[in-house]
Amino acid sequence: MNTPDLALVVIARDAELSVRRLLESVTPWVDRVLVLDTGSVDGTREVATRLSARVEFLTWTDDFSAARNAALDLAAADWHLVLDADEWLIEGGEFLRQLRHTPPEFVGQIQLLDENRPDSAGSSATARSWLSRLLPGRVRYEGRIHEQPVHQLPVHRTPLVIGHDGYRPEALAAKRGRNRRLLQAALKDHPEDAYLLYQLGKDADVYNEHALAAQSFAAAWPRVAVSAPWRLDLVVRWTGSLKRLQRHEEAVRLIHLTQAEFDTSPDFHFAIGDLMLDWTATAPHQANALLGSAEQAWRRCLSLGERPEQHGSVPGRGGHLAAFNLALVLEGTGREAEAADLRRRFGLPTGRLLG
Repeated sequence: MNTPDLALVVIARDAELSVRRLLESVTPWVDRVLVLDTGSVDGTREVATRLSARVEFLTWTDDFSAARNAALDLAAADWHLVLDADEWLIEGGEFLRQLRHTPPEFVGQIQLLDENRPDSAGSSATARSWLSRLLPGRVRYEGRIHEQPVHQLPVHRTPLVIGHDGYRPEALAAKRGRNRRLLQAALKDHPEDAYLLYQLGKDADVYNEHALAAQSFAAAWPRVAVSAPWRLDLVVRWTGSLKRLQRHEEAVRLIHLTQAEFDTSPDFHFAIGDLMLDWTATAPHQANALLGSAEQAWRRCLSLGERPEQHGSVPGRGGHLAAFNLALVLEGTGREAEAADLRRRFGLPTGRLLG
């Protein structure tokens, strides 16, 4: 049997400022690199060529799976690592090297760390997602946007950790409207598709269009398979959208509906704490009860601890972020000594709520 080879496969456009970081982080660990340019007017192609990538061109047709599949066809390796230009390898190089001795008989998930992703609390955070990005050579994509690999192979989590900073304000501004247009076009063809509705809600959430976000999440929820890894993220984001719309009672009904399913998620309980605290501003006569519920939620976060295996989890919500917010509640209710002890245990500063 021939030794399996591994190619990094990238589609890119106007990415000269980030593609260097990607290629420098991954190229030492793979056999070759294929960059498919979809219409750059900057130096993307020149930078990639200087870094020993094979660069090809494809006219953009508003279809991510078409571009992905064209790039995979051109790469034609036994293993494909599919990354975007605004991503980079943080950990896992030795694992990539070992793939030369591993038959391509499974799909590998990478751990993606989204830096500065807008979250349900109205701030930015780093969030974890587990995504299928290490593909055997024959696997291809479907979907105009938020495309997914189609296969019947086993799925294994790998030690690959990938960074992503595509949620930076300048990146969001550049992409504004593009994803919405493609999502709406895809939903015309598949109006009942839960994943597309969820992604439409996420897109609206990122741009603070809370009514559309809540509407999209509500439409997605009855259609989501129980096995979908993004069910938790949908509920956490939906709760945040309802909070920002001041629809607190509706958010509480959602929490009661889903609590049994997500009771082991610190992100779920963090969203509850954030909701209850926000509600005190419009219901001061209920402030004591609401603050008590917020305290209970953040204590639950700390009892659960960090859960990096959960899709969409935000580091700190089972640790220092929950501890910080709990300390503020304790201080605001006259329990300064307990708050000070909590700050010491977690090495916390003083200041505003953390998301």
